Amino acid sequence: VSGNSGDEISEVDTEMSFDSEEEEINNQAGSSTGRPDEEWNDVDVPDISPPQPTFRPKREPGPQLILTVKYAVLQLFQLFFTSTIIQKIVENTNEFGEAHHKTPSNPWIHITSEDMFSFMALVVFLGLVKWRAFTDYWRGGKMYLQLPKKIMTGKKFLRISRTLHLSSLVADAANEQLRGTPAFDRLAQIKPLYEEIREACRTHCHPSQDISIDERMVASKARIAIKQYMKNKPVRWGFKQFVLADSRNGYTWDFFIYGGKIEGQTGKGFSYDSVMQLTDTKLLGTGYKLYVDNFYSSPTLFRDLLEMKIWACGTIRTNRIGFPKTNLNCLTSKSARGSIRWIRKDSLLFVQWRDTKDVLMCSTIHTAHANDYIQRRLKDAAGHWEVKDIPIPPAVKEYNRCMGGVDLSDALIGYYKVIHKTMKWYKTFFYHFMDIAIVNAFLLHKDLTKGRREIPLSQKEFRETLAEQLAEVGSPSTARPVPPPAPYGAHHKPVHISGSSTAGRLRCQLCHKKAPLKCSLCDVMLCLLPNRDNEWHTANDM
Repeated sequence: VSGNSGDEISEVDTEMSFDSEEEEINNQAGSSTGRPDEEWNDVDVPDISPPQPTFRPKREPGPQLILTVKYAVLQLFQLFFTSTIIQKIVENTNEFGEAHHKTPSNPWIHITSEDMFSFMALVVFLGLVKWRAFTDYWRGGKMYLQLPKKIMTGKKFLRISRTLHLSSLVADAANEQLRGTPAFDRLAQIKPLYEEIREACRTHCHPSQDISIDERMVASKARIAIKQYMKNKPVRWGFKQFVLADSRNGYTWDFFIYGGKIEGQTGKGFSYDSVMQLTDTKLLGTGYKLYVDNFYSSPTLFRDLLEMKIWACGTIRTNRIGFPKTNLNCLTSKSARGSIRWIRKDSLLFVQWRDTKDVLMCSTIHTAHANDYIQRRLKDAAGHWEVKDIPIPPAVKEYNRCMGGVDLSDALIGYYKVIHKTMKWYKTFFYHFMDIAIVNAFLLHKDLTKGRREIPLSQKEFRETLAEQLAEVGSPSTARPVPPPAPYGAHHKPVHISGSSTAGRLRCQLCHKKAPLKCSLCDVMLCLLPNRDNEWHTANDM
């Protein structure tokens, strides 16, 4: 099947490959007309109340931390980016820099864990403050910021950014030898961090009863086969993730990246396999209520989940195997807004509901209809708009409330995401994993502070505090120190810069062109132009 077996994936046909697999599996029942006695019921026909789940999670839902301890922002972040994984990234970056960014005239200078902390502090900071040009973060003068200079020089930041590497060269070479075989791992270059982040997400928080599974696209234009094209998505080019999130707050509890195939294929379709991979009852427990959209929903999936003691609800496509094919008493073009039709097949409930368009639902949780209403603007007999209460099925109401867990997580990431443009796909995931870690740490912070009846930080304040604390444990800046104010009566004289040719041609503090002169007292580079030194000294009160 295209997109799921074999080693190569067509980027342009990716969306077609996902849909074509589901169509091939589900259209096998397309010619069925349903049972002769099958008919859609109206709301005047009573429905049973299905057995509700007994919630038995493996752990107490919420943060898996000591609730009475007041954790620092950096401590919460390091639950996901541990010192061990940071040291591993430093070692792999040094190894990569030594091999690929070393010349006789420019030897590779090894970075330390403290350097990586400073680098990550600036990565978070760059997500909060937006400048048009990257070099503006390190420009001088009153118009620009001074914080990046205090944390790390621009040259050092760029050097780490260019050489950042997550896997070891030995592991990369061993995996490359397997190219063209089923054992080749397309995600090998991110595996060390990828596995650590997934494990940390599952370890430090346990989801509440309502959970949802949905797709997440990580934007990228890197030239690699695992990149997907989704023409109807806000992010059309990028990497596809499948995410299980807590519907209560959007905590990313588990996810996996689609790399061309999925482990444990059952032959029941890619959407079926992806849900089964994320709903591990050995880790989750039982009695959960899962909400999915029509890409995943199918009678086969919902029945199998129910056997695992996971109840499910979601929108559904009419071409799924097991969906009622009868048109007897179904909604028509003349049906009023708020009309409900339903059919129950054992544990499965199928619902039609007329809103602005027809909504089709499948559920193992809900009854067909109840005394639930929702407000909508409708025209009266005279053609005037008025707000009216219309009936809404419980399945639709609960779906609208609980399905947005992954969307909430995406929104929290999107507000201040740290990612910046790179053509290296594994660097894209480094920045994205930082975003997941920051948002999950922020959600833990909110739960912990509310449990102590304190006011939590906003996400912006949380990220600002994180940048400050990362910078504090990072290495001191290698930027040129700012000299103290000159004593009274001292003279500012331009002198030539002595030393090597590189040191002798530094950049002017005003025009940023290379200058051979500096102020003898302030040790500041200035061009030899009329009143240039007076202009700078007046602006800086020196």
